[in-house]
Amino acid sequence: MRLEKCWFCSSTVYPGHGIQFVRNDAKIFRFCRSKCHKNFKMKRNPRKVKWTKAYRRLRGKDMTQDTTFEFERKRNRPERYDRNITENTLKAIKKIDKVRVVREVKHYEKRMIKDKKPQFVHDKKELDQSITMIKAPESIRQDQNKVKVSKSVEQVHAMEE
Repeated sequence: MRLEKCWFCSSTVYPGHGIQFVRNDAKIFRFCRSKCHKNFKMKRNPRKVKWTKAYRRLRGKDMTQDTTFEFERKRNRPERYDRNITENTLKAIKKIDKVRVVREVKHYEKRMIKDKKPQFVHDKKELDQSITMIKAPESIRQDQNKVKVSKSVEQVHAMEE
């Protein structure tokens, strides 16, 4: 069973699915669904369409250079396997999947670091503006009075010295 990649969005096209377009120069384009085919006919660039993998890779949202992707390379040669090699390969596939998941999580966290500080500042500002929704007005007044008292006590101690 041969799994092809969609020319437009890079998702997998399973046998019996999708659309195949052959240009006059005998170049074959495979599409996973009519959405990709229509965008191709409209001459849209996949790198500028936000939902495609090409866009995500270009903007640094997907991992582009990772050694785990080498295992998914297209191989046209049939190979003979014995049971031991097949068993070891299946074990390796599980380990590779775990490694890939960990790397994707790290990639996501690294990408989101830029977003944390502005989000924190925004959240703090929002909390300051709507503190009355969380605390009762009386407790806010009491907290303010405590702050004033503590400041005056510090001033008294400073004067004594």
